[in-house]
Amino acid sequence: MHSKEDLQNQVFMAARDQGISSVLFRNAVSRRLGLNATDSECLSFLGIKGTSTPTELAAYTGLTSGSATAMLDRLEKAGYITRLPNPNDRRGVLIQLSPRYKEVAMPLVAGVQQAHRELLAKYSEKELEAIADFLTGFTKNVTEHTKKINSL
Repeated sequence: MHSKEDLQNQVFMAARDQGISSVLFRNAVSRRLGLNATDSECLSFLGIKGTSTPTELAAYTGLTSGSATAMLDRLEKAGYITRLPNPNDRRGVLIQLSPRYKEVAMPLVAGVQQAHRELLAKYSEKELEAIADFLTGFTKNVTEHTKKINSL
C-alpha cells in the first residue's frame, strides 16, 4: 500500500512525464509538417477553438501582433489556414484551419487520439470526473504561474 505522499509524488512524476511526452509528440508532428513550435501551437489552438482572431492567436502564442501576422502569413502560404472576413469587424479577419491541414495532420495524430479514447474507456464516470478535475486544476495552476512569470 502506498502512502498519500507516495501517490502524490507518483502523480507529479506522471504529470511531468505527460507534459514532456506531449511536447516531444507535438515536435515530431511539427517536424513532419515543416512547422516551428509556435506555428504548431497556433494550429493546435485553432483545432480546439475552430475559429479565432489574429489578436487571440497572438495572445495564445505570446507573439507580438507583427510576429503573429508573419506567422499567419507562413501558415497561409503553406496552405494550413484560411483567412475569412470577420462579420463583426469589417476591418478584421477570422482564422481557421484549412481542409488541407486537416488532411495532412489527422493521419499523424489519429493513432494517439484512438489510444487515448481506449485508455479513457477503462475508467468509470466517477474516476473520469476526478481525472478531469485534476487536469483542469493542474492546467489552471500552470497557466496562472506562467502569467506571473511573464509579468516579471
